[in-house]
Amino acid sequence: MNTVTHRQAVELLHNKFIVVLGDSNHRSMYKDLVLLLQKDAHLTRSQLKSKGELVFEHDTLVEGGRMGEMTNGTGYREVRQFCTDHHLIRFYFATCVCCCVSHFKKGIKPDVVVLNSCLWDVSRYCRQWRPDYKENLNRLFIRLKSVLPDDCLIIWNMALPLGWRLTGGFLVPEIQALGPMLRHDVIEANFYSATLANAYGLDVLDLHFFFRHSLQHRADDGVHWNALAHRYITQLLLQHIAHAWGEELLRQQPAAGGWTCRTLAMRSLYNGGPNFDQNDLVLHPRFDDPDHGFVGEPVFRVSVIVKPQSCSNNEGPISRDI
Repeated sequence: MNTVTHRQAVELLHNKFIVVLGDSNHRSMYKDLVLLLQKDAHLTRSQLKSKGELVFEHDTLVEGGRMGEMTNGTGYREVRQFCTDHHLIRFYFATCVCCCVSHFKKGIKPDVVVLNSCLWDVSRYCRQWRPDYKENLNRLFIRLKSVLPDDCLIIWNMALPLGWRLTGGFLVPEIQALGPMLRHDVIEANFYSATLANAYGLDVLDLHFFFRHSLQHRADDGVHWNALAHRYITQLLLQHIAHAWGEELLRQQPAAGGWTCRTLAMRSLYNGGPNFDQNDLVLHPRFDDPDHGFVGEPVFRVSVIVKPQSCSNNEGPISRDI
């Protein structure tokens, strides 16, 4: 199996400041990256399920978590940080896209920001989430472009596929009736947010597309994912970063026949989608281990889903309903 290693991650992120901002799946993304920067190992089940702990693999709980109120509500806060002589990784738990930018106004600026809070935005504030979500996204992207330096790589990752039946701490009693519809809301929110992010010049990493055929790695609660899935997410993220920086992450080529290409489903899913040329696709290696179940998928060489008219830092694109 050709996958990212501890040494490759350490070299790629040498002297870099990475920020991961989002929900509990983003916390696991942060944890897997922190673990990989120290050793070639996978997260345990207890590490995936834990939240707000004082220490995880030599990191530090900076704010919230067990130092504050442990709740499943929108008021929950958690800030974590992993710092060595040559790496700085920080995680912010976010329950709304509009509350993100304040973290970047002071202090050193990050080299990479990975963010999304789709699931909370479409479920916890208002059933008619679309108007507020669109307005908050516009406000967020304008402020990000104004606060962060031009050389900061901002990656908007699309939310992972939800299950039909959702259980666990996320599905509080107030929103249990919304459970069956949330997965459809997430697809709609993914499309709109990715289109808008691209219009503002942000990178887009479509995790929903990559994991649509790997649902066996989703947890029983219909929301979270196992350790193998999170290592694959880390690989996709680091490959994306390496490509943006002109670096080569996976130097060893897979054996003959170890590549596969599937039809770009988004072309038919999104009405009026662009016609992509084969040269615009990069193939990822197949995971040959049957326990992993991941199959290589095409990824946009320049992280483009659609090509609306680009915008300046101060002007947003023309809003339109989808």
